[in-house]
Amino acid sequence: MSTKTVAATIPTIPLNARLSRWFGRNLLRIYMFFGFSYLFIPVAYTFAFSFNDSGKSNLIWKGFTFDNWQNPCGAPQICEALGNSIKIGFLATVFSTILGTMIAFAIARYKFAGRSSSNLLIFLPMATPEIVLGASLLSLFLVFKVNPGFWPTVIAHVVFCISFVVVTVKARIASLDPRLEQAAMDLYANEVETFRRVTLPLVAPGIAAAALLAFSLSFDDFIITNFNSGTMTTFPKFVYVSAARGIPAQANVIGSAMFFLALAIVIAGQLVSRKKAR
Repeated sequence: MSTKTVAATIPTIPLNARLSRWFGRNLLRIYMFFGFSYLFIPVAYTFAFSFNDSGKSNLIWKGFTFDNWQNPCGAPQICEALGNSIKIGFLATVFSTILGTMIAFAIARYKFAGRSSSNLLIFLPMATPEIVLGASLLSLFLVFKVNPGFWPTVIAHVVFCISFVVVTVKARIASLDPRLEQAAMDLYANEVETFRRVTLPLVAPGIAAAALLAFSLSFDDFIITNFNSGTMTTFPKFVYVSAARGIPAQANVIGSAMFFLALAIVIAGQLVSRKKAR
């Protein structure tokens, strides 16, 4: 049988079938491409316009410059607003992480009256719309004659960050192998030593993740902050007020720097986890 005869007997696959097979093999890659594009195009825009020689308005590209990165405090009040957000975020993270970790241990490890109700109530701040939570906290502060400002904002941030800390730490506690603590006690370690040498190091990655999440939520929050901060300006409030005339390029610089800092922390955490796994 000749080569031409063999080629003639091989059925030709229709174009539609070949396209269908190709999409079937690459559908996940296509989905990932569009998904990551949707997520990172705003980040790329923010990073690109941090180099814009914008002047007073940053709505139109006017030229490339490094001046914004060399002087990130060039826009009026931007560094003051950033400092307020960092201070509020730090305090809210410390308080919510400590309180949330203790609540997570209590719910995950101990049985007490109202345990199931407490577990349910923890999710309420997460499920409550921020505008409702912010207005409710403002009303509560006004009832007790507390003027909006720095500390009311810290308290408000702690209220909604605790839930996220509890959920994150509780998930880590639930994944622990109780035999490790039992082995420590079999080796004559008391409860305090077992907690300090075994339990806490194992839960520490979950606590660190919860703290980073709490700081991100606090630093990023606008709605609850807008209700309870009064005349104090935070970085999200500064961006909101500046949006009408074009967010200053210095705000894009700070946003880009925060993104790359968070990315570096995540990559460092992954590298440490892989090293420990090995």
